[in-house]
Amino acid sequence: MQGIILQLKRLSAPQWAFIGSLLLSWIAVSNAGTVAKDAAFYIDLAQYFIDHDLADTFKRYDWPWFPVLLGATHALTGIPLETVAYLWCALFMAGTCALLVDGISRRLPGSGYWACLVVLAIPAYNSFRDDILREYGFWFFCVLALWFALLWEERGGWARATLIQLAVLLAALFRLEAVLLMPALMLWQVAGLTTRAGWGRMVQLVALPLLVAVLTGGVLLAFDRLPLGRIEYYLNLVDPRSLFATFNSVSERFGATLLQKYSADDAGTILFFGFLATLLLMFVKLLGPFSVPFLFREGWAAIRTYRQRFSVFAWAWLCYFAVLMFFFIQQQFINARYTSFLDLLAVPLAVIALVALARRFPKGVRVLVVVALLVMLANVISLSAKKTHYIEAGHWLAQHAQPADAIYYDDPRIGYYAGWGYQPSALTREEAMSDSRVSAYRYYLIEAKADEPWLQQWLQQHRRQVLAEFANAKGATVLVIGE
Repeated sequence: MQGIILQLKRLSAPQWAFIGSLLLSWIAVSNAGTVAKDAAFYIDLAQYFIDHDLADTFKRYDWPWFPVLLGATHALTGIPLETVAYLWCALFMAGTCALLVDGISRRLPGSGYWACLVVLAIPAYNSFRDDILREYGFWFFCVLALWFALLWEERGGWARATLIQLAVLLAALFRLEAVLLMPALMLWQVAGLTTRAGWGRMVQLVALPLLVAVLTGGVLLAFDRLPLGRIEYYLNLVDPRSLFATFNSVSERFGATLLQKYSADDAGTILFFGFLATLLLMFVKLLGPFSVPFLFREGWAAIRTYRQRFSVFAWAWLCYFAVLMFFFIQQQFINARYTSFLDLLAVPLAVIALVALARRFPKGVRVLVVVALLVMLANVISLSAKKTHYIEAGHWLAQHAQPADAIYYDDPRIGYYAGWGYQPSALTREEAMSDSRVSAYRYYLIEAKADEPWLQQWLQQHRRQVLAEFANAKGATVLVIGE
């Protein structure tokens, strides 16, 4: 026992972050009831890759590298796909946390355990630990690239520059947005272009990526494997003409429908600053308790240290913020999963601010530590009712129906739990249950109450009945409707 305690005492802050992250992921996954829709899709696509090949997988989804990783791992180890997915996500998350703590403690001596607290408790990405997402690989390899960048800044060299670029490439296999790190890295080095050495460092960063991009693009184009749809989507996202056209169109609709006559001319200004404020507020919200230091001057003073010691993170933050603004304007929606990478890039800033606050209020900061520990647990322990009714409905289907039957699902995870894959319907419920289409379906699995008047009327009209009913602890219900 004493030997174990001695070994634990020898663990460094990054090692504690890695182990703590794995433990939190285990708690989160153990507490999870069902997989999310994206998770079901990735696992189903991984099975599709196993049953077919990479070319066919690309036809179904144009950026399938995460499901390919899951499928290949399953083929090599025999571990069930869902377990493989959770393992990869937990390892990527643990690696991300360890790299962040290591990079911060190198630049900010004595901050290792403060950094450990921040990376494990900040809600932004920790709240997703029970989910299966390709973002985990994106986060890990992006942070790995930035970690290599910090080393390269200290020691230079072509080898370390190549490792940065390789990490960016691997991150892009999970989410193509990772390429934004390249302009961030270039902007990071612009100030040094006044010297010959600065130009040499810039060449180290950009020469190999340009060469690889040209060669890879040529090969993919020659074999007709270039993912043109996804590339066109991202190019259109940042195209100024498309951006301004979308923004002007939204502004005109906003001004015409929601604003008073005399405010309509300012619709664009109101909309732009609304987008900006929403994004910033979401960023602050996802910091959780670590936004508190910024209520004091120490928090704002930390920005200068962040820009000086972690400038590559700061440039990446600005570039990603710009990309999110483009996306927000083009698509008119944003969510916490997309914004969480902003908070991940700001982890060094949060640690600097927390350390500064601890120096000023050595006793008062204990309250913040307790709150952070509670948030850490809240991120991975959910008290809400599990969606067990999806699982039960899926098992009913597996016993009473056939995969070839025409079935409509309100939630395609029901089909996933029946063992039939993840097949979202192209129709809405109203379309699928319309008079012209009702004869095409043998079963309907919908989320509704059996005694709802509209449903009773529909059942009588179409001579259908409720065959089974499944409810979770909260009362959410899935009905199986058939003849």
